[in-house]
Amino acid sequence: MMVNIYSYSSKYFEDDDSIVTKTRTNRTSLPTRPSLETVIRLPMPVGHMERYDLVYQLYDEYDTKTLREFQEFVDVFPAVDSRVALEHWQEATEELEERKDEIRSSFAAGETFAEIAARATRDQAFTALDLEAKYGRAVNVLVLDVDETLRSAGGTDNEIPRDTLHMLTEFYDAGVPIVICTGQTLENVKGFAIQGLGSEIVHSGSLSIVYEAGTGVFTPGHGAQTKQLLYEDLEESIRTVFDDVRSRVLPEAPEDLRRGCHLQGNEFNVTMKPNYETGSADAREIIDEALVYLIDLLADAVGTTLEADGSDAGATDSGTTGGDANGETELAGETVADWTRAFYAAQDPEIRAVLEGEGAYPALDAADVPDSLAAVLDRIDVAYYEADAAEIGSLELNKVVGVERALDVLGVADPFALVMGDSKSDLRVMEWAADNDAGIAAAPEHASQDTLEHVLETDELVFDRGKSVDVLQTAYALNRLARLG
Repeated sequence: MMVNIYSYSSKYFEDDDSIVTKTRTNRTSLPTRPSLETVIRLPMPVGHMERYDLVYQLYDEYDTKTLREFQEFVDVFPAVDSRVALEHWQEATEELEERKDEIRSSFAAGETFAEIAARATRDQAFTALDLEAKYGRAVNVLVLDVDETLRSAGGTDNEIPRDTLHMLTEFYDAGVPIVICTGQTLENVKGFAIQGLGSEIVHSGSLSIVYEAGTGVFTPGHGAQTKQLLYEDLEESIRTVFDDVRSRVLPEAPEDLRRGCHLQGNEFNVTMKPNYETGSADAREIIDEALVYLIDLLADAVGTTLEADGSDAGATDSGTTGGDANGETELAGETVADWTRAFYAAQDPEIRAVLEGEGAYPALDAADVPDSLAAVLDRIDVAYYEADAAEIGSLELNKVVGVERALDVLGVADPFALVMGDSKSDLRVMEWAADNDAGIAAAPEHASQDTLEHVLETDELVFDRGKSVDVLQTAYALNRLARLG
């Protein structure tokens, strides 16, 4: 797990002869544990001081690595109809309990320490201790992105690992609701959620799905609140723009885009996906082209809206008319298409880089975009996911809006969420959690630059590709420690 944290937290220790502080090291090679006299005179709350010492003792004196291996074997052992296999599982279960009993009998909070040792590494346990000291509360809801977070095309063969799924069931059993927050369609998410977690959990009333990056929320078991189509609350003019783009995106696409892309089956957002392996050079090339095409198609649709409202300040170029001409409508001496490209290039450096690479970047200052056009574009999001997708969505409907609605339905009035994600849409949720003291954030090492920077600037919960379970285990340990008060 790539968590850069203090071997001895600088919140607890000041520099002393044998104590290395304010330097980041790997806890697998801890310095000598400070003497009791040294610890007592340091400015650390007594409860946390004792807990730190006990956690050190736990990992120093017990074979926690073997304990975790037994726990993992028992947790994820496949259901097979075999007497021999069942006997092996039973033997492992008995050995696991014996090892846990040894820890239980050695600590006043033995059950807590036994469970932490069985599921969290030394690094994860100390990270959890630092988080508990900083926030003083347990995670009470999980907000989880799926693609390239829980699962990874490059690390888990695009499947959610079994150990990750099992940790999610542990949180569910502990009464922690789960919010799956993704850009995917509802049907896709429901499918793998039921397959991975089981129908009982999905329909328990404790799981909510925020789909299409916040355009809808699905929370089974809540009657009239079960499915909420948030896009229906948008103004008709904005819905008309999306309807226009959606109806034309494939029929009017150049032949190479029609062959190389498909339209994700969204209810509202317009998302072009590659017909190549995600992350490949071919996927990157086709999605870069699709991004430029989508921006220009959006410009056409917005141009139609401005024309209908009488908002355009210029005339059509060369006397052209019809849908294709509206992107060429001139505003302040430039086409709507060029203004739209400049607007979104200024919003996102990755979009600008693609436009430059495709020879489609206009030499225009986004600050000069006419007000009538900017007023519409300010409400529409263009998202670029390198070698994965190009998408148009509503800025009035994003993952934050969806998460807030999901929490309301789930009855989580005072959230302290573990937010896990890799993209800019996930970053918005992370920033919302930080601004409202409503949780902590974690991201994979390959997350977008802005997302990674946010995580590193907060609690540094960065995990390896395909290893989301590392952060879930840390949160599990945090919750166990928080119960001790």
